[in-house]
This record gives sequence, C-alpha cells and structure tokens, in this order.
Amino acid sequence: MIRKRTGGFSLVELIVTVALVSILVGLALPLARNTIQREKEKELRQALRDMRAAIDRYKTAADQGQIMADAMANGYPPDLETLASGVDLLSAVGKKIYFLRAVPIDPMSECRCNTEWDLRSDQDDPTAGSWGGQDVFDVHTKSNGTAMDGTKYKDW
Repeated sequence: MIRKRTGGFSLVELIVTVALVSILVGLALPLARNTIQREKEKELRQALRDMRAAIDRYKTAADQGQIMADAMANGYPPDLETLASGVDLLSAVGKKIYFLRAVPIDPMSECRCNTEWDLRSDQDDPTAGSWGGQDVFDVHTKSNGTAMDGTKYKDW
C-alpha cells in the first residue's frame, strides 16, 4: 500500500523559505534607511535654499527702500520669524510683504517639529559657533550629523 502525501510543507521547505525571506528583509532594511536619509537631506537642502533666498529678498527690499530696516543690521532681517510674519511696505500703508510662508522645520531635528536653526549675523566671525544676535545673514541646521557624502550638516 502506497501512502499519498497529504497537503502541507516539509520542515526543509519551511526552513528554506524562512531563510530566503530573512535574506530579502536583510537587504531591504539598509536600502530603506538610505532612502529615508536621502529624503531628509533633500528636505534640508530645500529648507536652507528657501530661507537663504528669503534673506536675500529681504536684503534687496531693504536696500531698495521698500521696507524699513534697522541701519545696524545692514539691511538683513532681525530673525527668521520676521520673514514669515511679514514687514510693512513703506509705499503702501497697511500692506505687508512676506518673504516666507512659515519658518521651515529642521528635518534633521529629533522631534521633526523644531523650527530653531543656527543663525549667523554679518558681523559674526565666520568661524564663530554662536550667533551675535544683530541680524540674520545666514542659517544652518543645529544637527551635528554627517551626510551621506561625508560632509557635516552644519557646514551646508
């Protein structure tokens, strides 16, 4: 009498299947981490680009006499919030000019809700690690991390 095999998998088949799935998961996780890291770096570059362009537009508006700017600040904004909250136009009473919709969130911060950035004044020493508080000439992330290309995020 020959016995026919009833449904199911043998132990060897199950072990091979689990091993293959483990290998695939092991390969997919680093790829997913790199993709997430690349996305955060892309967001950081865009946020820095947007804020620096807004600072430049503010400086241009101040130099052209469209807005009232502090003479001690050399035409640069006093803080990032000013770029988002708007500045009164000198030519039109009650009208404001906005340079940013909102201060961007630092994608490299731990909580993903942090709008605090390292700032640099045009009067600060370029190698100084702290902001003098006179105006906002440049902006950087507060993250001490290293990018995928080996550079420090603070140097971007």
